[in-house]
Amino acid sequence: MPVTWIVLCGTLFALPLARSMVRSMPPPPPVYGPVPDFALTDENGAPFHRKQLDGKVWVADFIFTHCPTACPLLSKRMEKIQKRTRQLGPAFHLVSFSVDPEHDTPVELNAYARRFHANPRGWSFLTGPLADVQSAVTDGFKIYFGKEKAENADFMTIVHGEHLVLVDQRARIRGYYEANDDGVDRLVEDVALLVNTGAGP
Repeated sequence: MPVTWIVLCGTLFALPLARSMVRSMPPPPPVYGPVPDFALTDENGAPFHRKQLDGKVWVADFIFTHCPTACPLLSKRMEKIQKRTRQLGPAFHLVSFSVDPEHDTPVELNAYARRFHANPRGWSFLTGPLADVQSAVTDGFKIYFGKEKAENADFMTIVHGEHLVLVDQRARIRGYYEANDDGVDRLVEDVALLVNTGAGP
């Protein structure tokens, strides 16, 4: 009887363990295409090239410092991602591109970064000549930005894409995510998957 009881208990404990070991990993996010190299300037006035991110998983967003509506919300989401991924260390990075580089100098970006408690070792804010930023954002990420006439007004306003973009260790776009709670949850899961399993083929 004791032997039978031991075998039964061992089986009951072993089954959940076996199921967890054979449970398949979620599929990796799809590959959308490469992010070309870019040469911009960070919030400290230092040159910043895309190649500095090679070997890291990173997330990009697109903001400007005097934006009153969407950008602070985007930056709060990035701050949340920073907090939830802090255990990943140098394997992960955040990058915010200014879509108003004519106004957003490194000094402006540095002050903006402090507003959102950005860790300078893991979150960069980039600006540069308008043509270079346009090439990086529109040609590289396929994210639109530009100036358009404001609705029911006589002045121009900056419009831009509001998705968060996930990039893998080989500088390939792996997803576009809504900047809401569900989008951030999916993004963080995919970040962890890429960091732990690699970029794949």
